[in-house]
Amino acid sequence: MQMSEKQSQYLKQFHRRKQLIIGCRIVCIVLFLLLWEVSTSAGWINDFIFSSPSRMCRCMVKTVTGQNLIFHIAVTLLETLFSFLIVTVLSILISMLLWSFPTVYAVLEPILVMLNSLPKSALAPVMIVWLGNNIKTVIVTGILLAIFASVISLTTGFYKTDEEKIRLMYTLGASRKDILLKLLLPSSVPLIMSSMKVNIGLCLVGVIIGEFLAAKAGLGYLIIYSSQVFQMDMVMLSIVILCAMAILMYQGITWISNHIRI
Repeated sequence: MQMSEKQSQYLKQFHRRKQLIIGCRIVCIVLFLLLWEVSTSAGWINDFIFSSPSRMCRCMVKTVTGQNLIFHIAVTLLETLFSFLIVTVLSILISMLLWSFPTVYAVLEPILVMLNSLPKSALAPVMIVWLGNNIKTVIVTGILLAIFASVISLTTGFYKTDEEKIRLMYTLGASRKDILLKLLLPSSVPLIMSSMKVNIGLCLVGVIIGEFLAAKAGLGYLIIYSSQVFQMDMVMLSIVILCAMAILMYQGITWISNHIRI
């Protein structure tokens, strides 16, 4: 089907705006790095404490050559993705159960809110005692940081499904299972994808907290170890890598959500 002139013009404007936004983001990042480098070179800030882009590049080349940095990145990435997968599956299943049993949800809602408000970093030492100083503690910490908010958000969204549509399906003889599988879940896909965008960042934060306390590998462990031996270049490099990982994982979820058609 051939597009009209107005449709073609709109698409061109849309793509130009998108390119402008991407270009502005790149310029902002480049200007920030240049300002950082100039500030350390001119002595405005202490390059030993705050490091600099050039020092981080030299540190990255050195650690990548020894393959240590790639290993730590891979460990953190796998732990984050694994905890994110568990959070996504569990939160959807638990929310479905809570929607199916409104009385149970009414009882558990304040408990879920309380658990979500509880500082998860306070639970990390307890996790070490329960699970040991290993990767299980790191993954569980990542799960705990995200799952309660996700369950509350999804369950609330499920209960906000159009009541008229639900009554219509009941009138046509649908069961509660039919409503759940044929109306609730398909109509909640945007909500689920939005929750996943938040969860991927929360899982990364939880994994880093776990690695601070109970890990022998990963970027969180690398940050703690490097700060203890005053290798601030490695600390700042690890933080920058974490920022890049968060952006890439978020963009990955966004790409998936943009290509889902329900």
